Amino acid sequence: MTLCAIFTVLTAVGAFIKIPVPVVPFTLQVFFTMLAGLLLGSRLGALSVSLYTVLGLAGVPVFTGGGGLWYIFQPTFGYILGFIIGSYVTGKMTENRESLTYGRILIANFVGLAIIYLMGMVYYYIICNYVILTPIGLWPLFLYCFLLAVPGDICLCFLAAGLARRLKPALARM
Repeated sequence: MTLCAIFTVLTAVGAFIKIPVPVVPFTLQVFFTMLAGLLLGSRLGALSVSLYTVLGLAGVPVFTGGGGLWYIFQPTFGYILGFIIGSYVTGKMTENRESLTYGRILIANFVGLAIIYLMGMVYYYIICNYVILTPIGLWPLFLYCFLLAVPGDICLCFLAAGLARRLKPALARM
């Protein structure tokens, strides 16, 4: 449970480690949510990200834009929900594997990343077009919420896979 709490904190810290890139903010949340699934497994990884989400919704300013229940109306909240499911799936794909190769971990990361982006983009579209009534078309959605943002997260997939490959055996011995 200590590791679960540590990853909750790391995800919160990752929201504020921002690498300045034009248009789309680049944070380390994806990195820490992937590592949570990879190192803690599906259930505890998803639990750590869920705790992060609950803390943010309770008003603790752990999200990139603050915190509070109102945050569910932020178009980017879907990515946070995607972090939970992505962490779970990434963990599920890599737990109970005897020969866990870098390639398998990387594939799990890409599947988790696809889930994060899919949930984030669908939520963004629905909130913008039907809730806050600031319409966004499919091409701008794809451009701003995927094409401009995904290259950095793909790099994080490689980094998380390398780190998890080295740390997972050590954590298994604990």
